[in-house]
Amino acid sequence: MRGMGNMGNMAQLMKQAQKAMEQARTMEAELANSRVDGTAGGGMVRATVNGAGSIEAVTIDPSCIDPNDVEMLQDLVVLAIRDAQEHAQKIRQDRLGSLTNGLPIPPGLF
Repeated sequence: MRGMGNMGNMAQLMKQAQKAMEQARTMEAELANSRVDGTAGGGMVRATVNGAGSIEAVTIDPSCIDPNDVEMLQDLVVLAIRDAQEHAQKIRQDRLGSLTNGLPIPPGLF
């Protein structure tokens, strides 16, 4: 009979794992629909990404456009995108971390 108790525990663990996966899928869908901003150059360049980190928009203040210094503008765009993606990743880790009791989430798990 002792083995049957272990089977019950295993079934309960499987149910909990399935529930956690369903919650993770729901959170992933919510995150994909969320938007996060990142900035560079004191807010002169703003990038918006979704919760998955994909770029949605880039806004550039016209006053920072200097045809003689295109490299600076390119750098600011990259920095704003990275900033937004880092914010999105942190939000994702925080939200999904509640499902894993704070353990790190390997990329692509959910």
